Amino acid sequence: MPLPEPIVNLTAALAKLPGVGPRSAERIALHLVQTERPQVQHLAEVILTARERIHFCDVCGALTQHSPCANCQDTRRDATVICVVEKAVDILSIEKSGSFRGKFHVLGGKISPLDGVEPDDLRIALLETRLTAEPVQEIIIALGTDVEGDATSNYLAKRLNRSGLKISRIGFGLPAGSGLEFADELTLNRALEGRREML
Repeated sequence: MPLPEPIVNLTAALAKLPGVGPRSAERIALHLVQTERPQVQHLAEVILTARERIHFCDVCGALTQHSPCANCQDTRRDATVICVVEKAVDILSIEKSGSFRGKFHVLGGKISPLDGVEPDDLRIALLETRLTAEPVQEIIIALGTDVEGDATSNYLAKRLNRSGLKISRIGFGLPAGSGLEFADELTLNRALEGRREML
Protein backbone atom coordinates (compact mmCIF):
# COMPACT_ATOMS: atom_id res chain seq x y z
CA MET A 1 0.00 0.00 0.00
CA PRO A 2 1.50 3.34 -1.05
CA LEU A 3 2.05 6.07 1.53
CA PRO A 4 -0.37 9.03 1.50
CA GLU A 5 0.85 11.98 -0.57
CA PRO A 6 1.52 14.33 2.43
CA ILE A 7 3.86 11.72 3.95
CA VAL A 8 5.61 11.22 0.61
CA ASN A 9 6.09 15.00 0.30
CA LEU A 10 7.36 15.29 3.88
CA THR A 11 9.78 12.40 3.32
CA ALA A 12 11.10 14.03 0.15
CA ALA A 13 11.65 17.34 1.99
CA LEU A 14 13.43 15.66 4.91
CA ALA A 15 15.66 13.64 2.55
CA LYS A 16 17.13 16.93 1.29
CA LEU A 17 18.67 17.58 4.72
CA PRO A 18 22.39 16.76 5.03
CA GLY A 19 23.06 13.32 6.47
CA VAL A 20 19.43 12.19 6.14
CA GLY A 21 19.00 9.32 3.71
CA PRO A 22 15.69 8.11 2.23
CA ARG A 23 15.03 5.52 4.96
CA SER A 24 15.81 7.94 7.80
CA ALA A 25 13.64 10.58 6.14
CA GLU A 26 10.74 8.16 5.94
CA ARG A 27 11.14 7.13 9.60
CA ILE A 28 11.22 10.79 10.72
CA ALA A 29 8.19 11.63 8.55
CA LEU A 30 6.20 8.70 9.96
CA HIS A 31 7.19 9.70 13.50
CA LEU A 32 6.15 13.33 12.96
CA VAL A 33 2.71 12.53 11.54
CA GLN A 34 2.00 10.34 14.57
CA THR A 35 3.27 12.86 17.15
CA GLU A 36 0.94 15.11 19.11
CA ARG A 37 0.15 18.36 17.26
CA PRO A 38 1.63 20.71 19.97
CA GLN A 39 5.04 18.97 19.73
CA VAL A 40 5.09 19.18 15.94
CA GLN A 41 3.98 22.80 16.06
CA HIS A 42 6.72 23.60 18.59
CA LEU A 43 9.33 21.97 16.31
CA ALA A 44 8.09 23.99 13.32
CA GLU A 45 8.19 27.23 15.34
CA VAL A 46 11.72 26.54 16.63
CA ILE A 47 12.95 25.88 13.08
CA LEU A 48 11.36 29.09 11.75
CA THR A 49 12.68 31.15 14.69
CA ALA A 50 16.22 29.86 14.20
CA ARG A 51 16.03 30.59 10.47
CA GLU A 52 14.76 34.14 11.08
CA ARG A 53 17.17 35.06 13.90
CA ILE A 54 20.42 33.49 12.72
CA HIS A 55 22.42 35.31 10.05
CA PHE A 56 26.03 35.80 8.99
CA CYS A 57 28.38 38.05 10.94
CA ASP A 58 29.13 41.22 8.96
CA VAL A 59 32.83 40.95 9.86
CA CYS A 60 33.84 37.28 9.65
CA GLY A 61 30.80 35.54 8.12
CA ALA A 62 30.12 33.20 11.06
CA LEU A 63 26.59 32.15 12.02
CA THR A 64 25.35 34.51 14.72
CA GLN A 65 22.32 36.14 16.25
CA HIS A 66 24.10 39.47 16.74
CA SER A 67 26.71 41.12 14.51
CA PRO A 68 29.60 41.36 15.11
CA CYS A 69 29.63 37.82 16.48
CA ALA A 70 31.00 36.68 19.84
CA ASN A 71 34.33 35.58 18.27
CA CYS A 72 34.88 38.95 16.61
CA GLN A 73 34.11 40.78 19.87
CA ASP A 74 36.22 38.50 22.10
CA THR A 75 39.31 40.52 23.07
CA ARG A 76 40.99 37.37 24.43
CA ARG A 77 41.29 35.96 20.91
CA ASP A 78 44.51 36.54 18.97
CA ALA A 79 43.72 39.33 16.48
CA THR A 80 47.04 38.82 14.67
CA VAL A 81 45.94 35.48 13.16
CA ILE A 82 42.94 34.88 10.87
CA CYS A 83 41.90 31.38 9.88
CA VAL A 84 40.16 31.37 6.48
CA VAL A 85 37.48 28.70 6.01
CA GLU A 86 35.01 27.83 3.26
CA LYS A 87 31.73 27.71 5.22
CA ALA A 88 30.44 29.06 8.52
CA VAL A 89 30.03 25.50 9.87
CA ASP A 90 33.80 24.97 9.44
CA ILE A 91 34.33 27.41 12.31
CA LEU A 92 32.42 25.07 14.61
CA SER A 93 34.66 22.16 13.60
CA ILE A 94 37.84 24.11 14.33
CA GLU A 95 36.47 25.49 17.60
CA LYS A 96 35.75 21.93 18.78
CA SER A 97 39.42 21.06 18.29
CA GLY A 98 40.29 23.68 20.95
CA SER A 99 43.63 24.39 19.25
CA PHE A 100 42.95 27.75 17.62
CA ARG A 101 42.49 31.02 19.50
CA GLY A 102 42.66 33.51 16.64
CA LYS A 103 39.94 35.09 14.50
CA PHE A 104 38.07 33.61 11.54
CA HIS A 105 37.00 34.60 8.05
CA VAL A 106 34.41 32.69 6.00
CA LEU A 107 34.89 32.80 2.22
CA GLY A 108 31.39 31.54 1.45
CA GLY A 109 32.59 28.92 -1.02
CA LYS A 110 35.52 27.90 -3.22
CA ILE A 111 36.58 29.06 -6.66
CA SER A 112 34.96 26.73 -9.17
CA PRO A 113 34.57 28.08 -12.73
CA LEU A 114 32.62 24.96 -13.76
CA ASP A 115 29.99 25.82 -11.13
CA GLY A 116 30.11 29.52 -12.00
CA VAL A 117 31.92 30.53 -8.77
CA GLU A 118 34.56 33.18 -9.46
CA PRO A 119 36.80 35.03 -6.95
CA ASP A 120 34.43 38.03 -6.94
CA ASP A 121 31.62 35.75 -5.71
CA LEU A 122 33.55 35.04 -2.50
CA ARG A 123 34.26 37.25 0.53
CA ILE A 124 37.88 37.89 -0.49
CA ALA A 125 37.57 41.69 -0.80
CA LEU A 126 36.17 41.80 2.76
CA LEU A 127 39.21 39.82 3.94
CA GLU A 128 41.52 42.33 2.24
CA THR A 129 39.67 45.13 4.05
CA ARG A 130 40.29 43.36 7.36
CA LEU A 131 44.00 43.13 6.58
CA THR A 132 44.20 46.92 6.48
CA ALA A 133 41.91 47.51 9.49
CA GLU A 134 43.15 44.79 11.88
CA PRO A 135 46.67 43.92 13.18
CA VAL A 136 46.86 40.69 11.14
CA GLN A 137 50.28 39.03 10.88
CA GLU A 138 49.28 35.57 9.68
CA ILE A 139 46.56 34.08 7.49
CA ILE A 140 45.92 30.35 7.92
CA ILE A 141 44.08 28.90 4.93
CA ALA A 142 41.92 26.01 6.15
CA LEU A 143 40.20 24.75 3.03
CA GLY A 144 39.54 21.16 2.01
CA THR A 145 42.06 19.20 -0.05
CA ASP A 146 39.97 18.77 -3.20
CA VAL A 147 40.82 20.42 -6.54
CA GLU A 148 38.74 23.53 -5.84
CA GLY A 149 40.20 23.86 -2.32
CA ASP A 150 43.75 23.68 -3.69
CA ALA A 151 43.01 26.19 -6.46
CA THR A 152 41.34 28.62 -4.03
CA SER A 153 44.20 28.29 -1.53
CA ASN A 154 46.82 29.05 -4.19
CA TYR A 155 44.77 31.99 -5.50
CA LEU A 156 44.42 33.44 -1.99
CA ALA A 157 48.13 33.02 -1.26
CA LYS A 158 49.04 35.02 -4.37
CA ARG A 159 46.34 37.68 -4.00
CA LEU A 160 46.92 38.31 -0.29
CA ASN A 161 50.72 38.23 -0.50
CA ARG A 162 52.19 41.37 1.07
CA SER A 163 55.16 42.37 3.18
CA GLY A 164 54.95 41.35 6.83
CA LEU A 165 52.09 38.88 6.32
CA LYS A 166 52.71 35.17 6.78
CA ILE A 167 50.38 32.95 4.74
CA SER A 168 50.16 29.29 5.71
CA ARG A 169 47.91 26.36 4.96
CA ILE A 170 46.78 23.73 7.43
CA GLY A 171 48.71 20.45 7.35
CA PHE A 172 47.40 17.59 5.30
CA GLY A 173 46.20 15.38 8.13
CA LEU A 174 42.85 15.67 6.36
CA PRO A 175 41.75 12.97 3.94
CA ALA A 176 42.25 14.03 0.33
CA GLY A 177 39.13 15.43 -1.28
CA SER A 178 37.22 15.97 1.97
CA GLY A 179 36.00 19.01 3.88
CA LEU A 180 36.60 20.14 7.47
CA GLU A 181 33.18 19.07 8.71
CA PHE A 182 34.18 15.40 8.32
CA ALA A 183 37.42 15.69 10.35
CA ASP A 184 37.60 14.82 14.04
CA GLU A 185 39.03 17.23 16.63
CA LEU A 186 42.43 15.49 16.89
CA THR A 187 42.94 15.52 13.11
CA LEU A 188 42.04 19.22 12.95
CA ASN A 189 44.36 19.98 15.85
CA ARG A 190 47.26 18.24 14.09
CA ALA A 191 46.40 19.92 10.79
CA LEU A 192 46.52 23.37 12.42
CA GLU A 193 49.80 22.59 14.19
CA GLY A 194 51.28 21.18 10.97
CA ARG A 195 50.41 24.18 8.81
CA ARG A 196 53.07 25.25 6.33
CA GLU A 197 53.90 28.57 4.78
CA MET A 198 52.64 28.95 1.22
CA LEU A 199 54.93 31.68 -0.14
